[in-house]
Amino acid sequence: MRSFTIGEIWDIPIRINTSLLVFLPILAWLIGSGGQIQVYAGFIEGLTGVGFDLAQLRAGSMPWVIGITAAVGLFVSVTLHELGHSWVALRYGLTIESITLWILGGMAALTSIPREWNREFWIAIAGPITSVLVGAVCYVGLLATPGSLPVPRFLFGWLAITNVTLAVFNLLPAFPMDGGRILRALLARRRPYGTATRIAGRIGVIFAFLFAIVGVFTFQILLLLLAFFVYGAATTESRTVLLDELLEGITVGDIATRDVNAIPARTSIDELGSRMLRERRTVYPVLDDGGSIVGVVTLEDLKRARRQDRASTTVEEVMREVIRVGTDADAFDTLALLNQTGSQNALVEENGAVVAVLSQSDYAHALTIQRGFRSSLSG
Repeated sequence: MRSFTIGEIWDIPIRINTSLLVFLPILAWLIGSGGQIQVYAGFIEGLTGVGFDLAQLRAGSMPWVIGITAAVGLFVSVTLHELGHSWVALRYGLTIESITLWILGGMAALTSIPREWNREFWIAIAGPITSVLVGAVCYVGLLATPGSLPVPRFLFGWLAITNVTLAVFNLLPAFPMDGGRILRALLARRRPYGTATRIAGRIGVIFAFLFAIVGVFTFQILLLLLAFFVYGAATTESRTVLLDELLEGITVGDIATRDVNAIPARTSIDELGSRMLRERRTVYPVLDDGGSIVGVVTLEDLKRARRQDRASTTVEEVMREVIRVGTDADAFDTLALLNQTGSQNALVEENGAVVAVLSQSDYAHALTIQRGFRSSLSG
């Protein structure tokens, strides 16, 4: 779903996902329903020894006021939680692309996760610490608010309980939640980073199944969504770290296909298909009339051309522009850039001239060789 930027804090864009806009009214209704007010009023009374006149909290439109204010307060608390992560990350010189609030909470997107265990530990634990501090401030507000103001007292108490609950829940070792990242950081003290990630990822998958089971038996849709998120994120990050390890120290120039073998832009699609079949290649750079390489054409581009028009359609009409990188560019960083831009190929330049074409098959070959080489070493 789309996200909208609503402002910046410390030059970090704060974004709201559409899922949150849909969920906020539902959350407000859940919080403001009579049963929830009574339950939390009981908890708050247990904390302070001072009860509430429930009739005042339920009078007229007051449940909606409480529900909306509490729901907004919750996501302000989540924003502060993510700013806690971001503050520590900034102190380590890292860049935060954005903070996004969505149906399951918030996400601070760092450009890179530090591999130093102590840095990841402090960045991860800063969020729960921030939530506990926010909870403590709300608890002080609860104690300082007189009983004649039942609504502010209730809201302070609700936010105090919710922030502490948020901190405790995030400390579960369900990678890639905060607790899972703390676990990986501690594991990485005495293990390789990749091994620590794989262990934390497996534990995260176990928690994902537990969340799913509890969600099914208790009819909690949010737990089911959380289960899918944890499972997907844990497996994705494990694969990403494995790729990073396999491609460590490898540049684009090491893996890209050096045989440029460009094709003129005025070549017909029929001729291109025959050439692909004959040369067993699926990606070609495209030359314009001046002899400059202006893009690439692939088998997928050929497939998009209508069969009856392939004799008259030229490569120039179906080719695509792609990113250009230097031969010394890091292979893993370039792969991340390709994924970010949704591209499958890149042109590789050296001294201003295109010397190679980079494709997904180049990465596949490189990873196959790296895996085989490492297996032979371990064997």
